[in-house]
Amino acid sequence: MAKSGHKGICRIDQPRKRTHGWYVRVTFRGEQRAKFLGDATHGGKRKALREAVRVRNRLERELGKPRTDRTVVTRSPRSGTGVIGVQRAQRRDRGPGGKPVIRDVYVVTWHPTPHTTRRTTVSVDRYGEEEAFRRACELRVAKEREVYGAPLQTGSPPTGS
Repeated sequence: MAKSGHKGICRIDQPRKRTHGWYVRVTFRGEQRAKFLGDATHGGKRKALREAVRVRNRLERELGKPRTDRTVVTRSPRSGTGVIGVQRAQRRDRGPGGKPVIRDVYVVTWHPTPHTTRRTTVSVDRYGEEEAFRRACELRVAKEREVYGAPLQTGSPPTGS
């Protein structure tokens, strides 16, 4: 959280340049918007901060970002499937007679509250590659809706892994 107490809003005080105010920056899906709100222009430090919060909320709405103080990830080069929160993996289970068996799964990960991680799996053996991936992506979207109020990922996920 920023020192201002508001995500995406920071204080700028540069006495030499006579610059005092709040800097708002919102980034979502690779697009960034920013605006500086000076104290003098907005009637003082507190009024400028109130306006900065309104501006931040407006910029988030324009970009389609949900209003939350949590980090929102919508793209990552580390995602092997192309969908955030959905990974292809192999899981060790106990088979008949207690023998270890390796099963192919899609792991769906989400964070219902800060510092809390939840995971579940969708079996490739049971549903097949495409159906398991579709179900995993559908589950991830449902969890995004539950946590953020709306799904964050747009478009259809890539098929296959």
